[in-house]
Parts: sequence; structure tokens; C-alpha cells
Amino acid sequence: MPPLGRTLLDDLVGAGDVVTDPEVLAAYRADEAAPGLIAVGEPAVLVRPRGTPEVQAAVRAAAAHDIPVVARGAGSGLSGGANAVDGCMVLCLERMTGPVEVDPEGLTATVPAGVVNAALGTAVAEHGLWYPPDPASWEFSTIGGNVATNAGGLCCVKYGVTRDSLLGVEAVLADGRAIRVGRRTRKGVAGYDLTSLLCGSEGTLAIITEATVKLLPAPPVSSTLAASFSSLAAAGDAVARIARETRPSVLELMDRATIAAVEAFEPMGLDEDTAVLVFARSDAGGDAGRAEIAHMERLCEQAGAELVATTDEEAEGRMLMAARRLAYPALERRGATLLDDVAVPLPAIPALLTGVARIAAEHDLLIGTFGHAGDGNMHPTIVYDAGDPHQVAATRRAFAAILDLGIALDGTVTGEHGVGLLKRGHLAAELGPDVTALNHAIKQALDPAGLLNPGKAI
Repeated sequence: MPPLGRTLLDDLVGAGDVVTDPEVLAAYRADEAAPGLIAVGEPAVLVRPRGTPEVQAAVRAAAAHDIPVVARGAGSGLSGGANAVDGCMVLCLERMTGPVEVDPEGLTATVPAGVVNAALGTAVAEHGLWYPPDPASWEFSTIGGNVATNAGGLCCVKYGVTRDSLLGVEAVLADGRAIRVGRRTRKGVAGYDLTSLLCGSEGTLAIITEATVKLLPAPPVSSTLAASFSSLAAAGDAVARIARETRPSVLELMDRATIAAVEAFEPMGLDEDTAVLVFARSDAGGDAGRAEIAHMERLCEQAGAELVATTDEEAEGRMLMAARRLAYPALERRGATLLDDVAVPLPAIPALLTGVARIAAEHDLLIGTFGHAGDGNMHPTIVYDAGDPHQVAATRRAFAAILDLGIALDGTVTGEHGVGLLKRGHLAAELGPDVTALNHAIKQALDPAGLLNPGKAI
């Protein structure tokens, strides 16, 4: 308990910038997930620390006054994981942008939580190095948020998600202690893997304040492929062959509904009768890259592609990939959007696409599907009229049906966006009772009062 007569604001002295202005608080209430479809509470206070000691002070004050803490970075999440709960402290780490420490010899960087992914990329590029994780929000999402959600991206088919590039973290526990877990070495198995435990925990176990990440030499110029298919089965066959016989640095697809949305948004001469467009890149470089993309071309043709285009020129490659990068903006132009990120085994991709199309028809909704074909992580995106209660209700039902479909196909309800609030109701169906209980036990061990991001993730 706090000392008699002391208020929360008294105890937040030394915790950073403290804000109670309702208009400012309103801007920090929620992330980007489905406005109007999931709960958003009214925070009591916003705290913006600039370093780990200030985070510690804020968490200790919250614990003393029994106030929930919802940590956030840029608020670019898509699962409601950063949505406020009533009476909480929103702890925003966006000002924790102190210098990125690059060790070019050790191929590592140590990064404060508030540093934007793109800024890390710029910092390491000066040393001829590269940080692979590249979520679609890389230009504005923060490293702390990327770690908290174990963010992915286009390159993860070859280089993995955030966890695969993470060596260690500094974090603040629910009682205000600061800890460091992990290491700077490339190998190390001493103790439990607490770094991996905290990565993807969505602020429910601890608050990430700093990350140490692995770097790679900057890759050479990529070769690029785009292929069109008249059937889902043929596209699925091509994706499976490419994944089995090559190592693409990017392997993406988008379906007919998304193709039509992109063509309406920015005409490119896309054939709207095409069932699936597949995009692939090789960063093997030089003759090796050209040979790998030529092999992918043969695999697409053997699978029944109607048209295949390839290039080893970077500018032309960007043009071939342009349609895929416009997928979500094009769907956003059609109305309010609810973006999913189910992932299924590679052979199940055609069944997922077929099932999503059936769900769209059953609920009379536009659902465009695009995503990371190389690891089975798809983004069915529901477009709806947020002002129409019937469409909102249909959207809720369709979204639940897509999650059920993903689980039925031996997949997962979230490949990279996190559970947050949006998918919490389906998590138990995926994990089962014993694993769900184990998750709750871990939460209880690290946050016995349940003050860190309550009601999220588990």
C-alpha cells in the first residue's frame, strides 16, 4: 500500500512525463485493431518514460496503488493488445529512443524499446549490416512493440520472425525490478529461455525496455518473380514446390478479391479473373539469384501458371511487387477493415483460401486474402460498413468462422499480430485446457496481482 495520504501522482514523480489531460489520453486509448469491434477502456493517466529507471518508477507506483499497467509503443498493433482498460496507467515507451548501439564486429545491436524498426535499419545499414524482421508497419512500429508481439513480415519465410533475431532483452517486472535475460553470444543454453518467453507475451509478463538483436550482412540485389494462376490448387502446388526446392527471401500471394481491389485502387492492368497472384524473390545474388528465380519460374509453370514474369533488376522487381504492397491499402479504400492473420500448414493454403471465399459468400461480405504464402500466414481482410449494425454483426461472425477454420486446418489463430483482445476467445480452443492452465500459471508466477495488461493474450 502507498504511504498514508500519498496519491498516484505523488508517486509518479521521477517516472517521466505524466499526463492526465483527457484529450491527450484519448489519443493513447487504443491500437489500430478494428475500431468499434473490441473494448476500449478509459485510462486514468499516461506516463511517457525516457529510460528504464523511469519505467521502474512508474510500475512501482502502479503496483503501490493497485492500478493496471498497459504498455504500448507506436500503437500500430492490430489485435487490441494495447487497448486501455478502465482506470489504468498507459505506459507509452515511444520516447525511449536513446542511441542504438551497433557492434559491427559482433554483428549485434542493442536497441531501446522506442526506436522505430526503420530507424534501426538505417543505423545498422551504415555499417553494411541488416536487421531482417520487416513487419508491414516497419516505418512506424517500435522495436519494443515488435518484440512484445513477436512481429513477422515479408522476409520471415527465409529469416524468421522477431524471436529468431532476438538475443536478449532488458525488461521491468510487475514489482518494478529490472532484469536482463538472454545474452550477446550467438549460442547459449544456460537456464530457461526467458528471452523467448517474453518475446510475444504482449506486455502481460513484463515490460520490454531494450532488446539486443542479431544482424546480418546486407543482402545483395534481389531477383523477383510474379506468377498468375487460374486455380487455388495450382497456386498452392506452386507455393509448396517453391518452399520445398528453393529458399525464397519473399514468397507472397493475393486472391481474386484482393486483385480486384488493387486494380480499382491503382490500375495496373491486372487480370481480375486471375484466381491467385504469387510473388517470390531470391536474395542469393548474382548468377545464383538468377538461377534460383529461374528454378522458381519452372516450378510455377509445372504447377500450371498462366503467366510468369521475372527480373533481376531491382527497380523492375519493385514494380512486380507493387500490387502485393498495395493489397491492404486497396482494401482499406473499400470501407472499414478487420485484418486477420491466421496461419496454416503449407498444404492447407488452398483449403484456407477456399474456406474464406465460402465464408465471404455466406455472410455477404467482401473478404480479400493476401499474405505470406511461404509460411502459411494469411491475412483475410473483411471489408464492412462500420455504420451498419447488420454488417458489423456479420463481420464478427465471419471473423470467428475464419479463426475456427484456421484451427480446423491444424493452424493457429495468429501468426504475427498477437492475440490481444481480438482473438482471446479463440485461444483456449487452440491451446487446449492443459496448456491454457500452464499459460495462466506462468502469468501468475510473474504477475501475481494481474496488473500487467490485464485481460489480454491469455
